[in-house]
Amino acid sequence: MAPKIPARIPPSLLARSLSFASSLAEKLPEAPSPANSAIDVSDTKRLFASVPTASLLHSLANLSAMAAGPLVDVGVAALRAALASEGQILRAAAIGVARATVHRHFCAGEGFEDAGHAVAGMWEEQGLRSILDYGMEDAEDRAACDRNLAGFLRTVEMASSLPPSSASVCVKITAICPISLLERVSDLLRWEQQDPTLQLPWKTNSIPVLCDSSPLYLTRSAPHPLTKMEECHLQLALQRLSKICERCTEANIQLLIDAEYTSVQPAIDYFTYAAAVRFNHGDHPIVFGTIQAYLRDSKERMVNAVQAAEREGVSLGVKLVRGAYITRETKLASSLGSPSPVHPSIQETHHCFNSCASFMLEKVRRGSGAVVLATHNVRSGQIAAEKATELGIGRVDRKLQFAQLLGMADGLTYGLRNAGFQVSKYVPFGPVEQVMPYLLRRAEENRGLLCSSIVDRQLIRKEILRRLATAVAWTT
Repeated sequence: MAPKIPARIPPSLLARSLSFASSLAEKLPEAPSPANSAIDVSDTKRLFASVPTASLLHSLANLSAMAAGPLVDVGVAALRAALASEGQILRAAAIGVARATVHRHFCAGEGFEDAGHAVAGMWEEQGLRSILDYGMEDAEDRAACDRNLAGFLRTVEMASSLPPSSASVCVKITAICPISLLERVSDLLRWEQQDPTLQLPWKTNSIPVLCDSSPLYLTRSAPHPLTKMEECHLQLALQRLSKICERCTEANIQLLIDAEYTSVQPAIDYFTYAAAVRFNHGDHPIVFGTIQAYLRDSKERMVNAVQAAEREGVSLGVKLVRGAYITRETKLASSLGSPSPVHPSIQETHHCFNSCASFMLEKVRRGSGAVVLATHNVRSGQIAAEKATELGIGRVDRKLQFAQLLGMADGLTYGLRNAGFQVSKYVPFGPVEQVMPYLLRRAEENRGLLCSSIVDRQLIRKEILRRLATAVAWTT
C-alpha cells in the first residue's frame, strides 16, 4: 500500500516541504549501522512505520531550526525576555510561539490528562514506555517544596492509572529541597571525604557519594555544622522523597532521580542512596540514581556505590547519562583556578559512558542492580545492545532499559525497540509558563546536543524522500 499522507496537508505544500527537507540535509552522512550490530537504524521504512508523514515533517523542521546554533541563541534570549516582560500582549505572544514550537516538540502536553493520553498512545501504538517529568524548577523555600511534592505525587498517581509497566517517574531533588541546603550538605560531605574524622550526626547510610578523584576543591575550608533548623529542613526534605518512594513502591513504578551540577550532586546522591537503602529490596529496584559519564570521577563513584550497596544487600538502580552542565562546570572550575571536572574530550566521555554501561550490564547479568542507558549516541546504543546480547540478558528484562528524550533520537529509539529491547522516552509535561524555564535552561545547557542532531535529521529526511518516491510511483 502507498503511505498515508494526511488530507489536511495540501499536495503543493507537501512537495515544497519535501524539497526543503532535501536541501536542508543533502550533505548529511549515512547513520552508522554495522552489519553485525544488534540494532539496525538503516531501514527507515521499518523504523518510522508507526509515524505519520506530517509528524516527520514537523520533526525535521524543528530539528533543522534547532541545529542552527545562532538561531537557538537568539530564540532563547527572545523568549526569556518576553516571558519576563510585564506586557501582557508580548508575554502571551511568547507563550503562543513556545506552545507551537518547543513545547509541542519536546513535551507531552500541559496537563496530567494530556500527558496520560500521550503516554498511553506511545505504549499502545509504538510499544514505547515513558519517563514522566512534571516540569518544575528549583525550590527556594519550604512552601515551594511542598507544592512541588504535591505535583510529583499526582504524577505517580497518574502513572499508576496507566497500563502496567508503561510509565516510570522522575524527580528533581532540587524541587523538594532548597538549593541552599543542598549546597550546605554537599560541602559537609566533601569535607568528610577530605577528613574522615568529621562527624555528621544526620548522616544515615554508608554508601559513598564521593571519591578521591571528585572535585573536592569546591569546598576549600571546613564548613560549619548544620544548624538545628537546617537539620530539621533536611529531615523534611528526606520525608518528601520518602513519600514519593512509598507511592512508587505501592504502584510498582520506578523512580528516577535526576542529576544536577557538581556543587549540589553529593547531597542529591546522599538522598538517592538513603532512599535506595530503604526501598530497593528484591530483584527489581524502585529508586534509580543518575551517573553523568562526562565527569572524570563518574565511573569510580559508580563502582564504589554499587559495590557498597551489594555489601548491604541493596539492589542499586543506575540511570547512565553523558551530562548536561559542561559549560557551567567548566566556568566554575576556571573561576576557582582548578581543572574542569569534565573529561577533556568528547571521545573520553564516550569511552567512559560505554565502560560504565558495560560494568552495569555485567551486574545485571549477575542479578545485582538495574540500569537505564539514556543515550542519543547510536554507536553507544549499538555497543550496549551487542554487550547485552553477548551476556544473554533477556531483551524483555526490566532491569535493562534504554531511554531518549521525547522529540530526539527517534531513529535510535525505534531501532532499539525493533530489536526487542525495553525503550522509554523522557517525557516532560506541564503548563507552558511552568515548563518554559525548564525548556529554556535545557536548550542552553544542551546547545551542543541540539546542534548535533545530524543523524536524526538524516534518517527522517531519508524516510520522507522514500515516502515521496513511493507516492509518486503509486500515482503514475
